[in-house]
Amino acid sequence: MIIDTHIHIYDPSRPEGVSWPPPENKLLYRTVLPEHAKAEAVPEGVTGTVIVEATDWLEDNQWVLDLATDEPFIVGLVGRIDPCTDNFAESVARFAAHPLFQGVRFRGKRYFDDIDRGSFMKDMATLAEHDLVLDVGLDKEDVNGFLMMLERLPELRVMIEHIAGVTVDGNMPDSRWMEHMHQAAAHRQAWMKVSALMENSTIQPAPSDVSIYTPTLDALWDIFGEDRLVYGSNWPVCERAGTYANCMHIVRTYFSGKREVAREKFFWKNSQMVYRWK
Repeated sequence: MIIDTHIHIYDPSRPEGVSWPPPENKLLYRTVLPEHAKAEAVPEGVTGTVIVEATDWLEDNQWVLDLATDEPFIVGLVGRIDPCTDNFAESVARFAAHPLFQGVRFRGKRYFDDIDRGSFMKDMATLAEHDLVLDVGLDKEDVNGFLMMLERLPELRVMIEHIAGVTVDGNMPDSRWMEHMHQAAAHRQAWMKVSALMENSTIQPAPSDVSIYTPTLDALWDIFGEDRLVYGSNWPVCERAGTYANCMHIVRTYFSGKREVAREKFFWKNSQMVYRWK
């Protein structure tokens, strides 16, 4: 079994259009529905996916959930509900009632600059109360506030996505990134999503030579261990760097050197621990 925990779906042909991607993005501005994702992922052995939001429109959470009703390939949704908004708690309660709604991601504002600004910490506590996951991208400016949040909300499950933006160049990650990830991993409620490997490569199109990625993957393995690494492709965005098949080739080759139980954890069991998908 393989669960891809980071696939986007969207449809610019809908009457309301999309808020992302922009029309000038010739690669990504196209209809991307579950059948298109399956066409790429199923031949690589993927049996299900957690969809991750691709829009800042609240009602698009419902659009994905409606699609998922008749699509067993979708095992969950990490939706978009922006914190520090008037109706955050009501929106969380509304969507958390759906068994496929498993978490929230937000983008575009620097909430971790000051986690005590507005209702941010209250809103993060609301996620924890509803047993939802926070998916979050990190850069070096976010880390201090992010670590403070982890310290103050140990009950909130958190998925750091896209390997925390580390540069992949065939060398070990820089010492500052390593220190920050060790600090994050000290909080047992934090997991790491091994997604956007190809996009973070300094060589583009991304190479298929796994040795380029090995130092980064070794660092992630050493820091988070076999119990807190999770597979995600970031499809179709990963197509900016290469094919879905190459994305899978990289992680499958690397993890072929690990014991079977570790491979199962990476490709599906850990994601079930985090997202609680059925």
